[in-house]
Amino acid sequence: MTETGLNRLCLEAELVELQPMRHTPAGIPVSGCALKHQSRQVEAGVPRDVSMELQAVAIGELAGVLAAATPGMSVRVSGFLAARSQRSRSLVLHLDKIEFLEGTKNGFQVEVQVQEKG
Repeated sequence: MTETGLNRLCLEAELVELQPMRHTPAGIPVSGCALKHQSRQVEAGVPRDVSMELQAVAIGELAGVLAAATPGMSVRVSGFLAARSQRSRSLVLHLDKIEFLEGTKNGFQVEVQVQEKG
């Protein structure tokens, strides 16, 4: 296993489900959500409609920001993909940046990015 490697995902999506904020045994806040993406992409020179849902999680400071959002909001997010757990290999997007695209329409005009400490 390498220490570093490319694993970045940037996505514009709609928040379709928000899970209640919880805390790890160490007291770190965690918020989860489901993101729905729809777009038209070009593959091998042919336009293709793309639609999918992806589970995402925000940990630490970003969890509070995500928990304050509401379903239906448009967001631009980035983070890395990881398996849900050692037993479940389904993918979860671990967020490190959330930008709310709705503007002041929903009272949000914020872009939040967590900086890595160290």
